[in-house]
Amino acid sequence: MTYDERVSAAAVVFDYGGVLTNPVRDSIAAWLQRDGIDPASFSRALKAWMSRSAPEGTPIHRLETGELAAAQFDSLFAAELVATNGGPVAPDGLLQALFAEMRPDPLMFDLVEELKSAGVRVALLSNSWGNTYPRERIDALFDPVVISGEVGMRKPNPDIFAHTLKLLDVEPGAAVFIDDAVANIEGAGRAGLRTILHVDVHTTRTQLARHVLSL
Repeated sequence: MTYDERVSAAAVVFDYGGVLTNPVRDSIAAWLQRDGIDPASFSRALKAWMSRSAPEGTPIHRLETGELAAAQFDSLFAAELVATNGGPVAPDGLLQALFAEMRPDPLMFDLVEELKSAGVRVALLSNSWGNTYPRERIDALFDPVVISGEVGMRKPNPDIFAHTLKLLDVEPGAAVFIDDAVANIEGAGRAGLRTILHVDVHTTRTQLARHVLSL
């Protein structure tokens, strides 16, 4: 479906980690250093379980759809990692430690508030990795809030975009999707949504102004 950028979007859908927070890579880098994890072992596991060539049903995919509990994932993930001293990595609280330095970005939350005040629908669509969300804050701000592990679907698969659009009651071309992952942006584009690859708040605001005339 094509759209005319002169027609203001009715809804904006935001990813959470890396869009409404500081970059996830910063939290990961701090975790690797703090807990003495060999970065190469982390990269190997991530590539095997998350790359475009990875088959569906990897531990990450099952974690994101809620089929695999965080504690189970921690054990599987720890088995793939190596400490910088060559020893094993303890599984307890692994994901919690990985996300320990992730913080909400106040400027991005201000942007969401501005859109909402202008009458634009705002939704949250996030792939969950056993991480916690500031639920009181996001539930009050976004409608709907779609968390992959709660709905049994994950980005970039088309079903979760269709589900979110149905909850918003808007056509794909009337919604803008913002994410920091290229694969998710491409998936949303295939589903007919307008897309913005998030780099920083200023770039996102500039691009969003093309789609939301009241911004």
